[in-house]
Amino acid sequence: MSGTGMKKNAELIFIPPPTIGHLTSALEFAQLLINRDSHVSITILCFKFPFMPSGASSISSLLGSQPKIKLIDLPQVKPPPQELMLKSTEHYICTFMESLKPHVKATIQNILPSYPHTVVGLVLDVFCLCWVDVGNELGIPSYMFMTSNVAFTAFLLSLLKRQIQDVFTDSDPELLIPGFRVPVPPSVLPEAASNKEGGYVAFYKLAQRVMETKGIIVNSFYEMEKYAIDALSDGQTPPIYAVGPLLDLKGHPNPNIDQAQHDKILKWLDEQPPSSVVFLCFGSFGSFGPSQTREIALALQRSGVRFLWAMRSPPTRDDADRSLTEGFLEWMEGRGMICGWAPQVKVLAHKAIGWFVSHCGWNSTLESLWFGVPVLTWPIYAEQQLNAFMMAREFGLAVELRVDYRQGSDLVTADEIEEGLKQLMDGDNIVHKKVKEMKDKARKAVLPGGSSFISVGKLIDNMMGRN
Repeated sequence: MSGTGMKKNAELIFIPPPTIGHLTSALEFAQLLINRDSHVSITILCFKFPFMPSGASSISSLLGSQPKIKLIDLPQVKPPPQELMLKSTEHYICTFMESLKPHVKATIQNILPSYPHTVVGLVLDVFCLCWVDVGNELGIPSYMFMTSNVAFTAFLLSLLKRQIQDVFTDSDPELLIPGFRVPVPPSVLPEAASNKEGGYVAFYKLAQRVMETKGIIVNSFYEMEKYAIDALSDGQTPPIYAVGPLLDLKGHPNPNIDQAQHDKILKWLDEQPPSSVVFLCFGSFGSFGPSQTREIALALQRSGVRFLWAMRSPPTRDDADRSLTEGFLEWMEGRGMICGWAPQVKVLAHKAIGWFVSHCGWNSTLESLWFGVPVLTWPIYAEQQLNAFMMAREFGLAVELRVDYRQGSDLVTADEIEEGLKQLMDGDNIVHKKVKEMKDKARKAVLPGGSSFISVGKLIDNMMGRN
């Protein structure tokens, strides 16, 4: 139990976006809080994001039955014009969140009288920070929940030392960002940082709102991001609470994969020798055209490695020779498997998996560390380039294939991929030793007395006014 002295019951209101990458860690955090302190209850406000299924159904499936967490649906609103999405995803999202603001305020005002105890905080995703205004108007403190890492938070806050229109270009000199031990090339910054159509401005305004929160909750842990956490603990930035790794280790059912496919993948892995399979997976939106797909297939053939390759749309046998390499499916019999969606946590936990070719999404990065699986970096979008740069060049916790690849950029050749796989599978590579050491630190961080365990206690004390 956290804190000392008189205990009081308290309510937190979480508002996570319904995208799976943001939702999973936010819900893991919500469950962590109620398991940690019996005086905490949580309400989650659910909303439907344009062009996506309802968030409430995803939340229900991830939470299961949890009596101390209530779900309330926000009203649907008319989405912004789709042209905004084509110009800047970040600007589109922030515009949409602004349109929800009156409904967020009205919903919270309606439910406040029904609570027998105090609402002590709004827990807002980074993209929901415009709702800090709602908290301020209702006298409720706001906390930011960052589903990425402390280093990305440091980058975001570094924008406040620039001008609001001062977009980055790849020709800019390398950047000295507080929180990074090494200079950062502009080519690894999120695409929004160089977007003149609103992406940069959206990031800048989010950074301003971060400074209005009462605390920054991050899905990371001190032992890995000590340098960045110490850099931001400057007495001016809101306090950092590193509470991770927050992982869905139960591997809740994925609506995109049926049970037969799930069982087929795990049965195939059961038949492989220990630490003999490379897993290739590029996230919810990660897919490649035929030319890039053929280069990957050629590299796998040349390397001769056993592999499990998660494609979003695997080719049929009729078109395989056009989208892969001639005879690839026949060649891979017994040594490889191509699937659509894969149960990633269960795959990474499997004894047959030795290596991971990854887009470096933050959840995937934490999962790979948790299970001690070395990564070959192939970022695609969002902040993945910054993650890949940090893991490969700053921490030495990954093997670099590319750190500045972006969706639709130049071809990564079979030669490059084969060489990357060779380095990844080299048992003498120092990355393997570092990943194993960080695996142990990640697991200790969440245990009683660990850094993240202590950080969660301090956060609860702060929220409950026990300081």
